[in-house]
Amino acid sequence: MGLPEIASRSRTWLVTGGAGFIGSHLVETLLGLGQKVRVLDSFVTGHRRNLEEAGRGHEGALELLEGDIRDLETCRQAVQGADLILHQAALGSVPRSIADPLATHASNVTGFLNVLWAAREAGVRRIVYASSSSVYGDHPGLPKVEDVVGRQLSPYAVGKYADELYANAFGQAYGLELLGLRYFNVFGPRQDPNGPYAAVIPLWFRSLLAGETVFVNGDGLTSRDFCHVDNVVQANLRAATTSNPEAVGKVYNVAVGDRTTLLQLFEGIRAQVSRFRPEAASATPVHREARAGDVRHSLADVSRARELLGYDPKVTVMEGLARAADWYRRNV
Repeated sequence: MGLPEIASRSRTWLVTGGAGFIGSHLVETLLGLGQKVRVLDSFVTGHRRNLEEAGRGHEGALELLEGDIRDLETCRQAVQGADLILHQAALGSVPRSIADPLATHASNVTGFLNVLWAAREAGVRRIVYASSSSVYGDHPGLPKVEDVVGRQLSPYAVGKYADELYANAFGQAYGLELLGLRYFNVFGPRQDPNGPYAAVIPLWFRSLLAGETVFVNGDGLTSRDFCHVDNVVQANLRAATTSNPEAVGKVYNVAVGDRTTLLQLFEGIRAQVSRFRPEAASATPVHREARAGDVRHSLADVSRARELLGYDPKVTVMEGLARAADWYRRNV
């Protein structure tokens, strides 16, 4: 995975949202490196089974604090004794934010501010936080570069952009070391295929495994820079442990730097599922209206992360789909 050297020094890491898809992979990797991990999670979107899987064999090094980042006192309790914070807790999904912008703001903006303030009070200086490629909004330029954004197209995108502004302000005003990671369409094992806001990859795996119809929003030529979760774990740990002073206080694209259309994605998932369910090889998608708030194309320039963090994404989209397929076959 190309991880930095972490195992030589034991530290206490707070992972907010550690029972979620990305958070649980961070927890699993840190525990495997001999670190102590505290998880703060409300289980609104996270799952206890993710922590059970991630923490297997490391129970003594994993601490769970069940609570909500919207509560400042809970955040104060969570940050006590932490050396580093990986902030993943959020309400994801652009459609969810359009349906309920108040809940999205409360978790993604007020919750983030609570974590920052609690960290400042407790003297925790280094925080790596999850941002999103959605902040680029309607800017048409490709590939996306960190310093050029357009108008955000959803409450979710506005909230993530607000987090970046708060992070910059806290760095300037209080001396916190904040590094933001703009995730581009992360996927992999443990990404939930159920519910109205399921992401496209787990949803299509579930549908093809069950012999159900796969729906494509729009003409299928919409493209994304899909990024396997192992690349995201690498970026988080590099950002958390970098000693490069120029790396602090910046945001970074976290992606592969490659573009895949929805139709290409469907073909890749269909090929993987066909290994377990041969009749899936003849499946064809059904097209429907494009979703509100979605951008047409997304592609990341990851050169800043490469140069300042040493980020080196190892897992390609098709390799990542092969890894995900085995997990979905066993768990869906």
